Amino acid sequence: MSSNKLDQLKEMTLVVADTGDLDAIRSYQPTDATTNPSLLLQALALPAYQPLLRQAWEESQKTATPVYDCFAALLACQVQEQVPGYVSVEVDARTSFDQAASQQRARQLIDKIKNAGGDPERILIKLAATWEGIQAARVLEQEGIRCNLTLLFGFAQARACADAEVTLISPFVGRILDWHRAQQPDADFSGSKDPGVQSVRRIYTYYKERGYTTIVMGASFRNQGEIEALAGCDRLTIAPKLLASLQADSAPLERCLTADQPSQPREEPLTEAEFRLQLNADAMATEKLAEGIRRFIEDLEKLEAQITATCQ
Repeated sequence: MSSNKLDQLKEMTLVVADTGDLDAIRSYQPTDATTNPSLLLQALALPAYQPLLRQAWEESQKTATPVYDCFAALLACQVQEQVPGYVSVEVDARTSFDQAASQQRARQLIDKIKNAGGDPERILIKLAATWEGIQAARVLEQEGIRCNLTLLFGFAQARACADAEVTLISPFVGRILDWHRAQQPDADFSGSKDPGVQSVRRIYTYYKERGYTTIVMGASFRNQGEIEALAGCDRLTIAPKLLASLQADSAPLERCLTADQPSQPREEPLTEAEFRLQLNADAMATEKLAEGIRRFIEDLEKLEAQITATCQ
């Protein structure tokens, strides 16, 4: 048996680093890495990224394109040098309800990554799992641009992503738990009782029973127990603090999820009206999706302001 839980997890689940910190990526040797505006904002303070700031600013001024796109593309190329698999790069969250704008910014990111020497085939474009984001992903996937649908909290979002044949979804485990804890502060949400864990297990089972190829990647973990309860999931994206916790734990890790052969017929794709009605009926998913978009926009605007203040 492997010496620690991180090594054991890697034997049953593809581990993804939820960070833009190159040192952390080198330390834990994940297969993939994910980034978003919040993580890029944190990365601004790291010395390794200072040269990228100036480069991104100069490119933005020269090409009249958003500085976020320039910085995100350059950072993605740096991260690609540290991992053999996918690097997720998020489209500007301000386009979350604009399908055409989401598609245009996604194509722009791919072009910038390619021009900077990165590999577009190993990029996942992250889009918020709004109706517009999911339909943008449907079009982009048909063009060969792989997508990661993020801020996924409700089952309707997961169904629509499968219907759109997106490459990967990121159900947010910890933020689901946050919402339920706020509603029921005295409830026991440990282990398999965690509503975020239950959500990912439901989605995973639904996909596998119906033969969907969309990858399920649990995200946004609050504690090690959530990760352990999803051992065996296709992918799990984990922050450095929890990667360190797993690496320091030498106890046995049991597989909790197994991909069975398809055994259920696929349902008819959700219409837009059905999607919106089902999402609206899920108060948690509706609130957390809206909150998540607001937070990404806030961090994106802070990131833009800091780059501008540093480079002007």
